[in-house]
Amino acid sequence: MNILILGSGGREHAMAWKIAQSPNTSKIYIGPGNAGTALVGTNTPIDTTDFDSIKTFVIEKEIDMVVVGPEVPLVEGIHDFFLQDQVLNTVPVIGPVSRAAQLEGSKDFAKNFMNKHGIPTAASETFQLETLEKGKAFLESLHPPYVLKADGLASGKGVLILDNLNEAKSELESMLRDARFGEASTKVVIEEYLEGIELSVFILTDGVDYKLLPVAKDYKRIGEGDKGLNTGGMGSVSPVPFATESFMKKVEDRIIRPTLSGLQEERLNYQGFLFFGLMKVGEEPYVIEYNCRMGDPEAESVIPRIKSDLVDLLEGVANGNLAEKKIEIDDRYAASVVLVSEGYPGKYTTGKTIKGINNLNNCILFYAGASNDISSDSVKTSGGRVMAITTLNDSMDEALKNAYANAEIVDFEGKYFRKDLGFDLK
Repeated sequence: MNILILGSGGREHAMAWKIAQSPNTSKIYIGPGNAGTALVGTNTPIDTTDFDSIKTFVIEKEIDMVVVGPEVPLVEGIHDFFLQDQVLNTVPVIGPVSRAAQLEGSKDFAKNFMNKHGIPTAASETFQLETLEKGKAFLESLHPPYVLKADGLASGKGVLILDNLNEAKSELESMLRDARFGEASTKVVIEEYLEGIELSVFILTDGVDYKLLPVAKDYKRIGEGDKGLNTGGMGSVSPVPFATESFMKKVEDRIIRPTLSGLQEERLNYQGFLFFGLMKVGEEPYVIEYNCRMGDPEAESVIPRIKSDLVDLLEGVANGNLAEKKIEIDDRYAASVVLVSEGYPGKYTTGKTIKGINNLNNCILFYAGASNDISSDSVKTSGGRVMAITTLNDSMDEALKNAYANAEIVDFEGKYFRKDLGFDLK
């Protein structure tokens, strides 16, 4: 098969790395890709939301399957575009149609969906500029901390958790009146704060049946001890010790199956990865958010633990016979440490030469914000999150120890990484 992967992050490098291992793969193209994807496939300068250019490329390269990494093209309707095109409608797209992708594209849509289908989640209400004062009154009815979420896509940074009521009111006004998160915050969801521990659960589904992927936990805050600004993710570990068999049974019975039933009931075509951002409150699971794709940086610890042929599983998704496929998971622990540019998630500089990458030991390097500089025959930083270093070991402590040792070997000006991943799991 000729496969096109859309995206340019660590998630897409992890996907390309795994897809390249399949005997069913002929050629892999990644658009636009990064320095890492170039090692396992062919990068092509495609904008992930330029559907016409993607169509031309798919035809020219005789692409047999398109795997969509990021959320924006899904929310904007790339799957719908293929289905409605007479030339493309036989080419499977791994990812939901636009209406189903609203599970991530709109927090308000997701909340209404969960409430309608009896899926446990935090109580909430949605407000717009014309109901700003009602929103402030609703905040007064809650106990701190106060959770404010931009309704639309905000690159994982549209969630504020605040302890002070006046600050929460001020931020609500900034989101609605001053468009702090642009179009994403024309609506704001205010929800009750749930006290517990987070985890990331993933499935691959053909819309009817599903395969449960390894459970992971990511670390979003820039600072150690989960302090500071939210980021796209500073690292992840898999599996998660507290996700016991009995807890995961509740997740499947109360969340995963009702979600798929709800999608079918509402005739929302869902073929692809589905992420459940969960909070474990006591022994009970609650949905914090849905994502309509694999998480990042979770993909960098989850995908290396999938021993099965990923392309075979994706074909099961495309052909609607996923139930016939088998999935085998590596029992070892995976730890993925993300190296970021100085200043991230605020302003940061790029173009820094990355050294030491040829001296790494017993790890997998997944590039994100890194590109090849042909003139100097080097790899340079090109984004905030530069790379993820993933290791597999028999214990979480050993996996983390090895990942950190390799993170020290890599060097670029301003390099930063958190050194406390897994601190809340010991």
